[in-house]
Amino acid sequence: MKIKSIHFLFLLATLLFSCAPKTMVWNVKDFGAKDDHKTINTKAIQKAIDECTLKGGGTVLVDGAVFVSGTLLLKDNVDLKITENTTLLGSINPNDYPIVEPFIDATGQFRGQCFIGAIDVKNISISGKGTIDGHGKMLSPKKVKETLKRLGLTEVKPDLSGLISKTNNYVNNNIRLSNRPFLVRMVRSQNVKLKDIHLRQPAAWTLHFLECNNFEVDGISIYSHANRNNDAIDIDSSTNGVVKNCDIDSGDDAICFKSTSPKPTNNIEVFDCKIKSEWGAIKFGTESMGDFKNITVRDCYVYDTRGGGIKILSADGANVENILIENITMENVEMPIFIRLCERRLVYRNAERKPVGSINNVVIKNITAKVSDNKELRMNPTTGFYFSGTPNHKLGKITIENVNVSLPGGGTEKDTKIVVPENEEQYPEFTKLGATPAYGLYARHIEKLETNNISFTLRNQDVRKEVVKINVN
Repeated sequence: MKIKSIHFLFLLATLLFSCAPKTMVWNVKDFGAKDDHKTINTKAIQKAIDECTLKGGGTVLVDGAVFVSGTLLLKDNVDLKITENTTLLGSINPNDYPIVEPFIDATGQFRGQCFIGAIDVKNISISGKGTIDGHGKMLSPKKVKETLKRLGLTEVKPDLSGLISKTNNYVNNNIRLSNRPFLVRMVRSQNVKLKDIHLRQPAAWTLHFLECNNFEVDGISIYSHANRNNDAIDIDSSTNGVVKNCDIDSGDDAICFKSTSPKPTNNIEVFDCKIKSEWGAIKFGTESMGDFKNITVRDCYVYDTRGGGIKILSADGANVENILIENITMENVEMPIFIRLCERRLVYRNAERKPVGSINNVVIKNITAKVSDNKELRMNPTTGFYFSGTPNHKLGKITIENVNVSLPGGGTEKDTKIVVPENEEQYPEFTKLGATPAYGLYARHIEKLETNNISFTLRNQDVRKEVVKINVN
């Protein structure tokens, strides 16, 4: 009798499972959301997310015209799907963005607000061919003041207790408040995926992974020019990630590996991306307390980029190891490759200050680059590759092979006598170090530099040397 009862229950469970829908869908309109471009739908959409995770997960569907909302927090096993021709638009009221995992960045700016967020969750995704728009131009300091006055509201100011580093060693040495939420911010979450979505106009960074594990970004597009510090993708103290097939046009760094905590950023692969940036296309740092290890960037096209094509920086103690950059085409870029180890040693999240880091086992190969004309450059005359450690902390092994760089030239006899300053503790930027006596490769303080099949061609005369090496083995 007992065996028959168990068998019956098993058959019943099997029948019920087979009859259940394979994917559960929670349409935000069923929870009261309105796509009228004016209703603040934060509560309705968040209720759909909460109900979805409570029932074991599924899809929260955003389908319609324009849904306005404040901060939304994803929960376990939730796919936020925004359909094609649908926009999830950020509210212009700064008080609609509560503080989420606050910190103070290297410039001394208070950070913590976001439009779409996730904290300590797993198995989440954002999908669909729709758009998440941060409405960033309406969240500049001037516009925020105008909005609060018009709405008769008082700004909710954050509590900075426990956030300010004991050293207070920030760039510019002051703390600045802001109401500029990130667009999408994933914090300490596992198994995260973004697929096909369009990310637009955040007030600050576009997509931030902080201390996440196992993430994938596939086929998304980013347009981020609404404000300052409009990074596209920031991979911050996160591990085991893939970024592929992305189309990026950003006002600041496009794909940036950071570590605003002592935890490492490692095991990351970036490939098949099209990148345009007003600052740097592929960047390691500058916030760099935790190590950067086992990172590959390959098969990418970089174009119309100021501030550098690829920058590998250790400023705050990061040990940068096992980096592969290959098969990169650059068109109209400023400074194709810049590698800098320095001794800034800033501190984030009240961690202990770290010793000077290292950069070792970096391989850069199969690079074709055209540097922009002189009139478009901030540092003139420019240099193709710029590598520098410090007198007391050399770069490790750097390997460069199969490279062809076209340069604008313009270096004069006076430029051949340039002595580049060390500036060991300064912000690691090539414009801070200034022009060099070489048009092709300037390298100093390196334990081992290996080069093979490197070609630098000039479009105009340049009387500087092609290669200058100082304290290089």
